[in-house]
Amino acid sequence: METFGERLHAAVAERGPLCVGIDPHASLLARWGLSDDIAGLERFARTVVEALADRVAVLKPQSAFFERFGSRGVAVLESTIRQSREAGAIVLLDVKRGDIGSTMAAYADAYLNPESTLCSDAITVSPYLGVGSLQPAFDLAAAHGGGVFVLALTSNPEGPAVQHAVTPSGKTVAQTVIDEISQVNAGAEPLGSLGLVVGATIGETGHDLSAVNGPLLAPGLGAQGGTPDDLRAVFGESLHNVLPSYSREVLAAGPGIADLRAAADRVLAGCRAALG
Repeated sequence: METFGERLHAAVAERGPLCVGIDPHASLLARWGLSDDIAGLERFARTVVEALADRVAVLKPQSAFFERFGSRGVAVLESTIRQSREAGAIVLLDVKRGDIGSTMAAYADAYLNPESTLCSDAITVSPYLGVGSLQPAFDLAAAHGGGVFVLALTSNPEGPAVQHAVTPSGKTVAQTVIDEISQVNAGAEPLGSLGLVVGATIGETGHDLSAVNGPLLAPGLGAQGGTPDDLRAVFGESLHNVLPSYSREVLAAGPGIADLRAAADRVLAGCRAALG
């Protein structure tokens, strides 16, 4: 069984270093001339999958924008995940779950168990009940060749109050998360299956990412103000493991399939140039 790290490494080598979010904001649906209802959601998601799932390495559906339509929205999410994977894209489901014990195990089962209709290649999780609380997700991912991306350094203004807080060890909370994920990934080839989420707009923070040996998801590019050149300042020597993530910068080009593809090609070219 291939690990997630192996599959992601191969996908990026073949298709390029790009993750595109599928974020059906009400404003984006309106921009596309779609209604803010289940029909608009379904049309939006289907169009993005048709345009990009056979071209980009990773698609990242944001679960919340599907969940807001209830069970019918979750059904569209299930279809989006399935169709994206069938077309060859790696699916990173952006759910940011974080809990303890049997509840975390249930979240892991929902998103990382191949028998689940929501099963994805990887998910995002929050470590702020302790990295150890995420072990059920780590274990299930390892058992089935899945991946987990742990929030580490986010670009929202409230983030540093928690992430930059100093622990009794003298390290920041974020560095503690980084170090724990690094330990799990140690020795993995060509890439570990546990990743981190590090915002593209946070600038130089003094945190050491050099030992992570796993994928570094960099949201915040494009409409949120980040540029490919910002990646150098944030990631330094870890630039080779960065997976740039765009959403509105690409999605706003729709609803034309050719226009979505052109937008994805444009941002991918910028990412290739920045990452070397």
